[in-house]
Amino acid sequence: MVSANGGLSLERKRAIVSALCKSRSLDASKFLEDEGSDIKSLSVNIMKTAYENNEEFNKWVAFAENFPSDSAACLKGLSQLNEYLINYSVLVGGGYRPSDADIIVFSTVHPYVVSLPNTDRNKLPHVMRWMDYIQSTHDFGELFEKIVLEKAPFDPPLAKQTTKVEAEVSTKKVESSTKKAAPNAKAANSGAESEKKSDSSKKQATGKTEAATEKKKLPEKVPDDKEKELSVTLLKIQVGLIRKASKHPSADSLLVEEIDVGEGKCRQVVSGLAKYCSPDELTNRLVALITNVKPGKLRDVVSEGLVLCASNADHTVVEPLIVPEGAKVGECITFSGHEGKPEDVLNPKKKQLDKITPNLFTDDKGVATFKGVPFMTSAGPCTSTIPNGSVK
Repeated sequence: MVSANGGLSLERKRAIVSALCKSRSLDASKFLEDEGSDIKSLSVNIMKTAYENNEEFNKWVAFAENFPSDSAACLKGLSQLNEYLINYSVLVGGGYRPSDADIIVFSTVHPYVVSLPNTDRNKLPHVMRWMDYIQSTHDFGELFEKIVLEKAPFDPPLAKQTTKVEAEVSTKKVESSTKKAAPNAKAANSGAESEKKSDSSKKQATGKTEAATEKKKLPEKVPDDKEKELSVTLLKIQVGLIRKASKHPSADSLLVEEIDVGEGKCRQVVSGLAKYCSPDELTNRLVALITNVKPGKLRDVVSEGLVLCASNADHTVVEPLIVPEGAKVGECITFSGHEGKPEDVLNPKKKQLDKITPNLFTDDKGVATFKGVPFMTSAGPCTSTIPNGSVK
């Protein structure tokens, strides 16, 4: 006869085993047969089986075990990792939460990445972004040297070195032309003219050298501006609460929302959601709102923001991004590995928003991302019920 406490303990054990197995896609019946084992032993067996049967996890364990030590093969392995991370924030699961596989691979590649010159690091932007994300979500203490991302797209020492080499080549040309000028002057028995020609050649060559150096220096700032135009940090995306939503007075496809972003008064925003959402569905809903777009009128109604929405491929399903409960009204949405100050107001002539939105999408788990990096709030990432959709 089983006592009341024994029955309760057995039911608790079954509940724990069932939950653990379901979360790891395992058959719980295999473990429920072993009723004599304690919860700790059962849990360890479930975790062990989960790892043994997890093909994704084992693939990255094999990657770590076989990671080469020589520099050429090491860079090739990192390039393969970089290519994989183009479409993923983490290694296993397709979501945003790092797994043990991420820790294993991070620990394996870290010493090699730390020793890479910036020229090689710049070839691995997704690896660098991933490593920055892992070290920002896990405190390794003094175990690993923290990797600092380079903000400039090019390595400044390399640019200076190139300029120096250019100058040295030009100087050699000067010396060569000077040597050729001397015999010509001697043949003409005109030492003074030779010296003048030599000085003139040197000045011309020096002028060319300086001009070449200036030309070489100018492009150093250009990549920064281009990169800045494509950076998601240009956008000021805030958590907003829709206090009120109503139909547009003169456009059936538009809705007018009063959105609170913690500024003391609500912003009036016009959005094309009438076909997909009713005013009641939007009222009291948290949204991700771009607040630094230039205010403008849509059918005679002023709009002071842009509600970010996910949509499927043919745009038959559209919905505002889902901001997690607990996110604070007015807080800015961040992207791990991307730092910078947003524009006060986006310049429509530069088409900054048009250049950024192609890189906004939901992953196969529905997490909203910029190039695979989640939209993060203090309460977690923004999501959508639409996986692999576009966001704008």
